[in-house]
Amino acid sequence: MANSFSKEERVAFEDLLEGFQDALVLSRNVSVYQTDQTMMERANNTIWRPQPYIAQSISSTPGTPIPGYQGMTQLAVPATLGFSKTVPWEMTSLELRDALQEGRLGESAKQKLASDINIAIMNSAASLGSLVVPIAAAAGDYDDVALCDAIMNEQGVPDYERFMALSSRDYNGLAGNLVGSARSFGNQKSDKAYERSYVGMVAGFETYKMDYANRQAAAAGGGSITIDTSGAGTQANYTPQATSTSVGGQINVDNRFQTVTVSSTTNVAAGDAFEIAGVYAVHHITKQSTGQLKTFRVVSVDSATTMTITPPIIGAQSVATDAQLQYKNVEVETPSNTAAITFLNVNTAQVNVFWQRDALEILPGRYAVPADAGVAVMRATTDQGIELVMQKFYDIDSMTIKYRMDTLFGVVNKNPEMSGILLFNQ
Repeated sequence: MANSFSKEERVAFEDLLEGFQDALVLSRNVSVYQTDQTMMERANNTIWRPQPYIAQSISSTPGTPIPGYQGMTQLAVPATLGFSKTVPWEMTSLELRDALQEGRLGESAKQKLASDINIAIMNSAASLGSLVVPIAAAAGDYDDVALCDAIMNEQGVPDYERFMALSSRDYNGLAGNLVGSARSFGNQKSDKAYERSYVGMVAGFETYKMDYANRQAAAAGGGSITIDTSGAGTQANYTPQATSTSVGGQINVDNRFQTVTVSSTTNVAAGDAFEIAGVYAVHHITKQSTGQLKTFRVVSVDSATTMTITPPIIGAQSVATDAQLQYKNVEVETPSNTAAITFLNVNTAQVNVFWQRDALEILPGRYAVPADAGVAVMRATTDQGIELVMQKFYDIDSMTIKYRMDTLFGVVNKNPEMSGILLFNQ
């Protein structure tokens, strides 16, 4: 082979992989779906992943006919191997005299690729998470996190494997609450908070500190925007469907989103969080109203009066279909053709994300790099199935060696109603 890795380089790559795996903090706390790479290539790197069924029960007396059998609608969302990240660098034959430099560059490449994966997961939760908890004050109280626990519990989100990633300032604010002004040494929880600014498990969430976090701008849409929630045929009565028929036949439908018409979208922006007057969240299993207004996110602004939101408003009003009854997520207690929209992100703030493991999913990909084409190739896989590929090529004319480290993966938020954002100083 024209190029090959030395034993020292292979050992260094193994060390890099170990460090890479340690740096994948967020990816360890989401579900993983291994795909067939041949099938993904033939499907344009997209696969439809199922969402959980939600069933309805009826009263039945043994020995009597069941009054009616329901149709079950299977919802699915598209997941794509959409992230192809590369860190390329080159070294001259003079620079290679210092082998330490090569190791530092590899460490930097590993760090950046791990960061790319963590950021992709965080962005998926931050942009689509529809459970919104605005806090008026700065971070610093157990009750702040407990509200995130409450909004999940009220809407039937599984109460296990819940995670929260906070910005450094907000995380440290919670740590400060654990320390307290009248603390006494010897308490393991407060000692760790004092010594290492460590929070750990709070209100059912395993918490993590982020050294980077998205910022959500203050909503500028104003307080006079309204939406029609009246009547069974309005946009407050979205009907979930597994497929729809087009010119090309049946195609899958992504039911995470709904395009709605409002009085105006002037200054409304993607990411804005809002509530609708008279539209209350329900428990997804029991369908009972929680007494709390349902929260929504703006995904895109499409025209002067239309925007795409998540989740869809499934009110199951009047004569509802089986799918509407199964996936009902709101109770329209006060129908109105001019229901007021209230934005929740009133001030610019760091976005803290929380989720249940099954809400977010990572899809590891794989490159078919030939190992006999004159380029040295090493590949390895993390516990989550994420593959790192390192290649080396020597150019005899310039006496330089080119390196590149690659990874291919996808991230999908399968259920925005099982993930959300926590905003302070609102």
